[in-house]
Amino acid sequence: MVYKKLNKRQYAYEVIRGRILDGTYVPGQRIIIDQIAKEVGSSHIPVREAIHQLEADQLIKYRPNSGAVVLAIDDTLYKESLEMLALLEGYATVLSVPFITEEGISRLVNINDTMREAVKNYELEVIGSRNKEFHFIIYSYCPNEYLINNINQVWERLDTVRRTGAVFYPKRAPESVKEHDQIIKLLTEKKDMSEIESYSRQHKLNTLIAFEKRKAGTI
Repeated sequence: MVYKKLNKRQYAYEVIRGRILDGTYVPGQRIIIDQIAKEVGSSHIPVREAIHQLEADQLIKYRPNSGAVVLAIDDTLYKESLEMLALLEGYATVLSVPFITEEGISRLVNINDTMREAVKNYELEVIGSRNKEFHFIIYSYCPNEYLINNINQVWERLDTVRRTGAVFYPKRAPESVKEHDQIIKLLTEKKDMSEIESYSRQHKLNTLIAFEKRKAGTI
């Protein structure tokens, strides 16, 4: 009985979360519990539990007289997400070092070359998708699955912002490609772990710096 209940909760969670992340549910939209319960074939309880979990993920918020509403990601949450990602990705990159193969390094080089060409041609969607692919190839060698799951959740939250067009820095892209070159060099040469972690963390924080400069009107 408990197992069945857990399945229904998780199913409702995945349905709602997926629709938020793919833009089906937009910021400010109310989540109709009755409707979700019918779709997943459950009572209200698993759906309410799923919504509580989504509240913890900062994707939904309860509002008086409105119920569960899709939450817009504001500047503060975006900045906090990038700061968290910097810490998680720095450590995940270090954990990947002993396991990454020559084939993995070659894939990183090819993807970054593709990203370099996309920057020249101003192909914004290609830049974004290749950037994510670059980092997740590194994480595919990380043995800590729980860490990668957390990284993936933060990336998905940030992807929601990017899909709305609220956050993008074309001037940041060329620098990001150069920093990828340096990450590849550090991984290839098996540099000191603290150096790799520090550089990988700063790579992500540089995006936050670009964001803050853009908000201040200096770029």
